[in-house]
Amino acid sequence: MDRQLWRQFPQVEPQLTALQDYLLRTVQLDNQPIHHKILALLKSGGKLLRPGYFYLFSTFGNAATPAQLQAGAAAIEILHVGTLIHDDVIDDSPTRRGVRTIQMTYGQRNAIYAGDFMFTVYFDQVLKSTTDRSLIQNHIDAMHRILQGELHQMDLNYREDITLDAYLNEIAGKTAELFALSCYQGAQLAGAPQSVIDRTRDIGIAIGCAYQMLDDILDYAGDPKKTQKPVLEDLRSGVYSLPLLLSLSHAPRDFHKLLKKKQAMTLEDIKHVQALVAQYDGVGAAKQLARDYTDRALTLIQQLPAGSAQQSLEQLTRLLLRRDH
Repeated sequence: MDRQLWRQFPQVEPQLTALQDYLLRTVQLDNQPIHHKILALLKSGGKLLRPGYFYLFSTFGNAATPAQLQAGAAAIEILHVGTLIHDDVIDDSPTRRGVRTIQMTYGQRNAIYAGDFMFTVYFDQVLKSTTDRSLIQNHIDAMHRILQGELHQMDLNYREDITLDAYLNEIAGKTAELFALSCYQGAQLAGAPQSVIDRTRDIGIAIGCAYQMLDDILDYAGDPKKTQKPVLEDLRSGVYSLPLLLSLSHAPRDFHKLLKKKQAMTLEDIKHVQALVAQYDGVGAAKQLARDYTDRALTLIQQLPAGSAQQSLEQLTRLLLRRDH
């Protein structure tokens, strides 16, 4: 949990502090080595952004009990962690948040089982948060879209012909869907006004897309000490993210000479790609698109009922453009 971030939001900081302890108690696994790795991942610096949005949207209503809200917030974070464990298998990632990944330590098979286990805990928490069939169906639909997004990303790996629309569809499913789920579930579970609920999905998608774009930018321009992952990690694994995508059309032949090597790209090749992206200002163009999506989210947030919740949502969303890790 990023305590420095959440101290700025006192209406939800106590709930998020309690949530972190609840998560550690909730995730119990007989296999102790895997259990300790999952706990390490839960402790290792996640910002709890998605539960934060869940709790902020829940303040628009008062129909849910604290226990229901805690289970609902936990469900979303557990789903997020489960997808990260599977992501590490797909990307063959050695570390996550500065911690050696499960797949690197215990193998891909055990990591897949660990991610699947987290999904069972997720559904358990969903049922603790609500018995409303429509809310449960919303969770199922969101998980379906998230997994579709992951599979779509695999289809796009090493594709030099990837379009901006294909990229946006992929991140809407892979990353933004969890933000949309967080906003909707927080508002709906708490019995917020329909005028709030009706805007949650669009707000969450815009926030999530902006957040993923910034993550893509950090892959090209971030400080590894802050991001806790190697620069150009996406490029190494065949994920052609936004800064590269927005640069490709400027010099397709120059890029193709390097990208056609795929897994055989050397460190020198990768640095050459980075230099080409810098030459054609791919990072600057990506930052502008991230600003556009953040502005879209802010415009929708400003249409919510005035008050501390609306102000906090606006403040938190503005912080997305200033993150460097």
